Parts: sequence; C-alpha cells; structure tokens
Amino acid sequence: MTKDIATPIRTKAILEKYKFKFKKSLGQNFLIDLNILDKIVTSAGVTESTGAIEIGPGIGALTEQLAKRAKKVVAYEIDQRLLPVLKDTLSPYDNVKIIHSDVLKADVRKMIEEEFADIDEVRVVANLPYYVTTPILMKLLEEKLPIKAISVMIQKEVAERIAAKPGTKDYGSLSIAVQYYAQAETALNVPQTVFIPQPNVDSAVLRLTLRDKPAVDLIDEAFFFKVIRASFAQRRKTLFNNLVNNLGTKEDKETIEQALQEANVDPKRRGETLSMEEFASISNLLHSSLSDRA
Repeated sequence: MTKDIATPIRTKAILEKYKFKFKKSLGQNFLIDLNILDKIVTSAGVTESTGAIEIGPGIGALTEQLAKRAKKVVAYEIDQRLLPVLKDTLSPYDNVKIIHSDVLKADVRKMIEEEFADIDEVRVVANLPYYVTTPILMKLLEEKLPIKAISVMIQKEVAERIAAKPGTKDYGSLSIAVQYYAQAETALNVPQTVFIPQPNVDSAVLRLTLRDKPAVDLIDEAFFFKVIRASFAQRRKTLFNNLVNNLGTKEDKETIEQALQEANVDPKRRGETLSMEEFASISNLLHSSLSDRA
C-alpha cells in the first residue's frame, strides 16, 4: 500500500526524485500534515456523491485525500513541471483528472457539464496560491456556476475580511462582494508549520456555502458594486462624502442626500457600518439618476 503523500518524509522524497524547485511567483506551498488535510476535506462536506474541483494540486497531497472520499476529482494545475509528478503520485486513483490550465482562463462551466454530468453535487476544495485568491474566488462566484460550496485555504487575514460582519474593522467591499453570492465562515486556522516551504503568513480555511439566489434584490448588479466600491473608497470619510466624491459629482449632492434619507441611512455613517440590505436600498434608489455616468 502506498504511503500518503502529505508527510514530511514522502514529500521530501517526491521533491528530490523530480528535482523540483519551488517557484515563488506561483505561490507554491505544499501541505505536509494529514490531520489538517483530513479536517479540510471533512469541513468541506465531501462524500462519495461529490464531484470535487481542486485548484493548484501541487504534488497531490490534498488531491489524494479528496480522491479517497469523493466520486471524482478534477484539478487545475498551471505548472507544467508538476504534471509528471501528479501522474506518478496519483496513479493509484482512477477517479482523478488533472487539467493543465490556468483556472482564471478556463471554461469551468463546460468542464462541470462534461466531467460531472452524473454527479449530484459539485464542491471546490483547494489550497489556493495567496497571490490570486480574490480573482479565483470572484470568478467562481460571478460566473454563477452550479457549485454547492467552496472550501479554500487562504491567507488568514483575507479569510477574516471575507467573512467579516458589518461594524467590524475587517468588513469592506470584499466582504460584501463574496457574501452577496455565499454565506462565509472561517472553518479552521492553519499554522505555518504544516507547509513546505513555510509561508510567512498564517492561513485559514474559508468555507463558502453558495446561495440559491443572491443575498439582496437589485435593479442593477454592476451599479450596486460601484456603490460599494465608492462607499469604501476612503474608509475614514463618511458615506455621504464617499458617494459624492467617488460615484457622482458635486451637483449630485442633493440626489444622494435624498436617497440616503429614503433608505433611512444617516449620511454621517461610514461604509463599514452598513448592512448589505442598506447598500442594496441605496443602490436601487440611486440607480435611475446616477447609473448612466457612474
């Protein structure tokens, strides 16, 4: 029986066998702790009826644990040097497919249709490279893919920002952008010591449960996110000043003031104190007068 990939000894042996050198530009940090991997897969809700999507499998540590529990695993790997490694390390598993591609450029919807046609639920489970965390998450959410949940290991600080609630220092436009599509929570914190090489930041597993429909009803989704970005443009400024300076013009002061009044929102409040529902109300009220030039 083959030994698990995610142990310090086996990982070092694989890296040595293939003379593999880590590329800092790809944010490569490989997991070497089976206990943490077990917690990730368990908290992700993976079962024998799950189709799992992984991004950045590395040498296959998480892929292997997913393959043991999921019906099928499809992993996107951008680094061509890892393809022969993965072919070797994952050879005992016939339910794994590796796609050599940048997930940001991939047609994930088409892949789901082709690879998971006979599968009940699709979940994303990944140890994401920190430098592309947000673009990958937003792609998966904005494309409104048929995915039930996303569980990703990311930088702890970013996980806290995404899962933040109104009125906290971490709450901002990223919190709203993600929570509009999904319920967000931090599933577990992960120490630096369980990686080779060790990253210089702490990590956390963020769990996103996708909503059946977005969290709020909007007239115009794109305009709503413009309102959000404007509201957080300068965190120390009031909501009113941010909206005047970053969404409209000085001539729109009255319109913005009136919308805030109708939404029952004090113009002196700061963006981080507003709920998503309050932002939705403001966005819908401002839409007809400001959307054409915002």
